[in-house]
Amino acid sequence: MSHAESANLAERCRMLGLRLTAPRRVILQVLAEADDHPDVEELHRRVRILEPGINIATVYRTMNMLAEHGLIERHSFSDGRARYEATPESHHDHFINIETGAVIEFHSPEIERIQQEIARKHGFEIVSHRLDIYVKPRN
Repeated sequence: MSHAESANLAERCRMLGLRLTAPRRVILQVLAEADDHPDVEELHRRVRILEPGINIATVYRTMNMLAEHGLIERHSFSDGRARYEATPESHHDHFINIETGAVIEFHSPEIERIQQEIARKHGFEIVSHRLDIYVKPRN
């Protein structure tokens, strides 16, 4: 996420009437700069580099508040840790590398079309979905 996206996240907080305290601003900045899907402990480690006085409870509370308001997505991949990303503007799915834990985002119009087709055949309309594919590098 870029600086502009960080500002967008802060603006979305203001529009919802959420207070933007100094610690929350730092947490939003760190989240915006993340190119991975960090858990709270990793976010806290990064936040403390910028602002050593922010405790982990503040990070937990902030992430819960952002998730409750739909501003971030909480993911639980195979490692069992809750990981976060700002709610994306466009849908994407995830590859999870089982050897390294790396999460790679991707989008496939073909997969999206097939999912819609299958749902229709079964008499459903997709309201929301998430696709996490667990992978390992080929030899």
